[in-house]
Amino acid sequence: MEVATFVPMKDTPKHQGQRRQLVKLLMDKGIADAQVLAALGAIPRHWYMDQGLEAYAYVDKAYPIAADQTISQPYTVAFQTQLLDLQKGDKVLEIGTGSGYQTAVLLAHEGVSIYTIERQQQLFKKTALLFKKIGLRPKKVIFGDGYQGLPEQAPFDAIIVTAGAVQVPKPLLEQLAIGGRLVIPVGEKDQIMTRYVRTSEKSFDRQTFGNFRFVPLLKNKS
Repeated sequence: MEVATFVPMKDTPKHQGQRRQLVKLLMDKGIADAQVLAALGAIPRHWYMDQGLEAYAYVDKAYPIAADQTISQPYTVAFQTQLLDLQKGDKVLEIGTGSGYQTAVLLAHEGVSIYTIERQQQLFKKTALLFKKIGLRPKKVIFGDGYQGLPEQAPFDAIIVTAGAVQVPKPLLEQLAIGGRLVIPVGEKDQIMTRYVRTSEKSFDRQTFGNFRFVPLLKNKS
């Protein structure tokens, strides 16, 4: 299999200025979490995109990556991360490693440990190699079925799903710690961003936060 060529690992004053403008835009759109804004301002999004799209890295839009997937719009990344309300020491499961950009934003939060799962082999290999190249260190990067979660490492303080689910996978709810948060887009063509907070062994608080559009969360893919 041909491995895509990565962009050079550079981060110029121009890139940094573009990120400052992006952060201002996200603030204008309602992102208020200081840690999230700091992460988006510090992380070179262009590292996670194909070289031909580098000029668009700080435009607030989604763009294609390998395996017919996308790197999410920065606003969406910031919004989901803000809903997770990460705290120091949290154990986090990410369903859909994708480009790795969302992973980097999560890891920018002090003291969190990230387990991330990707089911597209081409994307898994590409992103795992990128992580090594830039020195990004999730707790574990896994090739597998994110629909089933990661029961051997449960419970998790936070679970984030970066693909649209027709319905909420029960294994993910079951793998939340008491007080844990699951942020997941739910729906078919368009999704409603939804947060579940586990309040007891059998109880969950559910809130919804508007419409988004994601690639689909696949189940039982061989």
